[in-house]
Amino acid sequence: MTETARLILDLRAKGWSDTEIINHILYIVTGDQSYKTEEKK
Repeated sequence: MTETARLILDLRAKGWSDTEIINHILYIVTGDQSYKTEEKK
C-alpha cells in the first residue's frame, strides 16, 4: 500500500488527474489497452 500511495502522490505532483491515475493503474494491473495512458508532451 505504501508504494501505491507514493505512486499516486507522485503522479498527482506531475499534474496527472485522478482519472488518469486510476486508468494508468488499471492498465498496469489488467493489461487492457483501453486504459493505456496517452503520452503527454
